[in-house]
Amino acid sequence: MKTISFSILFVLLIALWQCSENNITEPPPSGDVTSEGSIRVILIDSPSTLDSVVICVSRVEVHKTGSDTTGGSWSVINDSLRCFDLLLLQNGASAVLGDTSLSSGKYTQIRLIVEDNNYVVDNGIKYPLTIPGGTQTGIKLNHSFEIESGKLYELYLDFNVDKSIIITGNGQYKLKPTIRVVPVVISGSISGQVLPLGADPTIWTLVGTDTASTFTDLNGLFKLMALPEGTYDVHIIPADTLIYRDTTITNVNVIANQNTDIGLVTLEER
Repeated sequence: MKTISFSILFVLLIALWQCSENNITEPPPSGDVTSEGSIRVILIDSPSTLDSVVICVSRVEVHKTGSDTTGGSWSVINDSLRCFDLLLLQNGASAVLGDTSLSSGKYTQIRLIVEDNNYVVDNGIKYPLTIPGGTQTGIKLNHSFEIESGKLYELYLDFNVDKSIIITGNGQYKLKPTIRVVPVVISGSISGQVLPLGADPTIWTLVGTDTASTFTDLNGLFKLMALPEGTYDVHIIPADTLIYRDTTITNVNVIANQNTDIGLVTLEER
């Protein structure tokens, strides 16, 4: 009897072992696993003589490259309507346009879909701001970047309002965007203070063939942002050059992820 019981138990153990072997799930090949990183798109602005420039963005998308047989696809990184007064995004102020996870891979474009309720305020008067194709095709920015697994990719969009807004012959305001796209990881900033306070200067520097510029605040402080690592000449132009002399601070070194403070600059009277 004991011999029969042991025989039955042995057969059952063999059967269970075979079932467990057949039910083992092999991990998928590494190439079949979709890994994710993340992206954050940050909006900043250069100064303008206008009082306000308000743009309403309803969706932010990025385009991922496809294979040889597909044209790629768009991914939404923000689809909530937000309105921004661009002229408030200066001297270190910024706004996050989108912040989300993305599948890893190569991307080539950013697209901002805007609504039709944009406007400017010029000399205290509000005017509609037309953005051709903004609600359909959107504002497209060509910029190639790669999302890596487990890593955050941050990006500055530096809006140059004065270069972007065109006033037509019949008094309409139209936006043809001029936007610098700069990865945060390769950029730094330049800050300082300009006196006397009544000089109200514009501070600018060349960035390749483009410019980065800002005004001083009520305390004479300024900050130029989204500057790729390198050496810059900082030009300080007073509002009234008949009263104060302009000046240039040369060879200002910018290091990625750091701020370079040029200290106090006092403009000379004429």
